[in-house]
Amino acid sequence: MSPDGITLAHGIGGAKDLPISPELAIAGASAALVVSFTVLALAWRTPRYDAATSGRPAPAWLAAVVDSAAWRIGLRVLGVVVAAYAAVAAVLGKDLLTNPIFGMFYVWWWVGLVPLSLLLGPVWKAISPVRTVNLLFAKLSGSDPDDGVFTYPERLGHWPAAVGLFAFVWLELVYPYSTELGPVRLWCAAYVALMLLGGALFGSTFYARADPFEVYSSLAAKMSVWGRRDGVLLVRSPLANLDTVAARPGLVAVVAVLFGSTAFDSFRDSVRWVKFVQGSSISTTVLNNVALLAFCVLVGGVFALGCVLTGIGDDLRRSELPNRLAHSVVPIIIGYIVAHYLSYLVEVGQQTLIQASDPLSDGSNLLGTADWSVSYWLSYHPTLLANTKVIAVVLGHVLGVVAAHDRAIRILPARHQLTGQLPLLFAMVAFTVGGLYLLFAA
Repeated sequence: MSPDGITLAHGIGGAKDLPISPELAIAGASAALVVSFTVLALAWRTPRYDAATSGRPAPAWLAAVVDSAAWRIGLRVLGVVVAAYAAVAAVLGKDLLTNPIFGMFYVWWWVGLVPLSLLLGPVWKAISPVRTVNLLFAKLSGSDPDDGVFTYPERLGHWPAAVGLFAFVWLELVYPYSTELGPVRLWCAAYVALMLLGGALFGSTFYARADPFEVYSSLAAKMSVWGRRDGVLLVRSPLANLDTVAARPGLVAVVAVLFGSTAFDSFRDSVRWVKFVQGSSISTTVLNNVALLAFCVLVGGVFALGCVLTGIGDDLRRSELPNRLAHSVVPIIIGYIVAHYLSYLVEVGQQTLIQASDPLSDGSNLLGTADWSVSYWLSYHPTLLANTKVIAVVLGHVLGVVAAHDRAIRILPARHQLTGQLPLLFAMVAFTVGGLYLLFAA
């Protein structure tokens, strides 16, 4: 990554940034999961997280601010202004890598949503420009934005969001012309058109279940301390908040795309894959397409298999278990996003802010940031960076085991509450070993 330009190829900086023994890190992480499960099995015999009772009301002054019309309108205006600024860069700007639309699209929007959602809650729901446009259309027509022409089909669940997320990561990681303006413009135009059409047909429910970025942001926000119950702003444990994830069709597909695509992003930079691609007679694009799909399917398949290989009661079907337990993958996803994109977000995010001052590439300094320089402090401290990444991965898996255990002892019969979790534990150990291996191999 160079201060003179933006590097859009993702990666963690290579093995030179990870001065930790990979064998030690993998063994330690796997041991942490097994020890965590053993402690939980002995000391955690009853469910501790309940969406109906967990949390306490936020301070009255904070709730008054967050629930005020001025706050909500301000966030909507912010979302529209940033989206309009990005649209100007995309439509009127030059087709150069210095065009800030690439950083705004791939870095701020995709990666930046995670830390914002962790800190502030479901950010995209609050600032989404498509929700705002849908609201304005409803006001002009005298209709209710929450109600559409049709009722959103329950069987669709989050499947449209999973497809949308896959379309994004495909553009970002596989499509060979992802850093040209044309494809980015087309993707954004298709996203806006589909979201507005879906909102008109199915109301706000469509955004909550089918908007890929709202579903993505809302899942990440479940690991924040902010929640709601009956419209009341609550402060509660992130794991208690995570327990509120609704088990809907397509939820496993969403987490599989998020986790699988991040793993593939590491894998495609590994020496082994690069050598294989260079020595193959098959097109690199074809191989990357197959590999991306395979990673997502493999993650979803391993997780689903780990969930269904257990004993169940008479009131529960095996096919329900993957979606009922999919919330436990969310902290794992967060951990890998931190590990894989931390330096990328910090450094390329700064570069994007600098370039945003000149959206038309004509030498402007509209935001006063054009003369700033990127700080590469993180890259200059590889040990700290490496430790942070490994800790993020391990912590994410440990929290995933806790979340899965708490849900399992609630929904599984007593005779299977511990032994029934073993297949899922093995799946998580496999995720840990594979994820850390890719982290070091990239």
